[in-house]
Amino acid sequence: MHTNPGVSLSPLEQLRERFSALGDPRVERTKLHELLDIITIAICAVICGADDWVEIEQFGNDKRAFFDKFLVLQNGIPSHDTFGRVFARLNPEQFQACFLEWVQDLVSASGNQLRGVVAIDGKTVRGSRDTVCGKEAKGAIQMVSAWARTNSMVLGQVKVDDKSNEITAIPVLLKLFDLTGCIVTIDAMGCQTGIAKCITQAGADYVLALKANQGTMHQEVITMVQEGLANQFKEIHHQKEQTLDKGHGRIEKRRYWLVDDEVYLSYLNSKGKWTNLCGIGIVQSERKIGGVSSLETRYYLCSVGSIGEFREAARGHWSIENNLHWVLDVAFREDHNRTRTDHSAHNFAILRHIALNLLKGEKSAKVGIKTKRLKCGWNEDYLLRVLLGPNPI
Repeated sequence: MHTNPGVSLSPLEQLRERFSALGDPRVERTKLHELLDIITIAICAVICGADDWVEIEQFGNDKRAFFDKFLVLQNGIPSHDTFGRVFARLNPEQFQACFLEWVQDLVSASGNQLRGVVAIDGKTVRGSRDTVCGKEAKGAIQMVSAWARTNSMVLGQVKVDDKSNEITAIPVLLKLFDLTGCIVTIDAMGCQTGIAKCITQAGADYVLALKANQGTMHQEVITMVQEGLANQFKEIHHQKEQTLDKGHGRIEKRRYWLVDDEVYLSYLNSKGKWTNLCGIGIVQSERKIGGVSSLETRYYLCSVGSIGEFREAARGHWSIENNLHWVLDVAFREDHNRTRTDHSAHNFAILRHIALNLLKGEKSAKVGIKTKRLKCGWNEDYLLRVLLGPNPI
């Protein structure tokens, strides 16, 4: 590895070290470029705004002097075809495993342990869908991701099998990292007895959105809430909080209830299928926008025992939509990405998550992710700062 006096790249070397365990999918005679060089250029290019293999090659060529400081590059910058072939054949499970080890480094570097709300949700990478003569030849891949709200980073991701759904992918994801002391939130798809058990076995609590897929329990909870609201839950032990948000012509009043009545919970969970069920959470949101009012009520199954924990979890779950899925769609244009050959879409999704974690970890620039990507492309010193990870030295 070439070095440049006065330029400290040890954190970048640490990132490269974590990905050095990747198996090279190429046969020996075709290895014109070091695998770690290909991975490093791709990560840096995606951070700086590249969204496909052609753009990654162009970025590498334009930043050749920058990469010459710490990469081998015995045969120059790889072509876009080389990037495409390598990431199409790269084992995504191995890439994911390296990603998880690197995330642990980020958590340790920030001086924190994994804590607070961990939101889990699925997202379809729409551009990965392939058609032949107007007929679908390959469906769009779906990724289930875990987002740590307090740590502000993607913890990991699992691709949903083509003939399966999120219900089977979520337990796999839950086993990838230490969730001790966290509160795991999942939407209605993950409101399953088996998933609740997995969460509690991992030493975490759960707040699971309850909808019609749990037909009998969902209806019984609705009936209880309607009766309870009619008499202010006078005969049912509960906790209650209320918040009020104002801004941009919007007024939103949220009322939270956590029904923790032992008699009622024993009746509702009479067969004991819901591990550590401690309460039924209710959120009633009343919005007024431009003189138009709306009212929405949501229900949850919870293993948390305090109204404060429930409120933070119910609000915190939306961070995966706002800080991960929305950013991937808007700042990274994920749904427009047509990368889809073999494992390409899966591995490119991991590249975007790596870039997002690094961009989120850089706190000095008070701008959005899209602007940070542009700034990295314009300013090599800032790119190096982003590559240092959280709390750069």
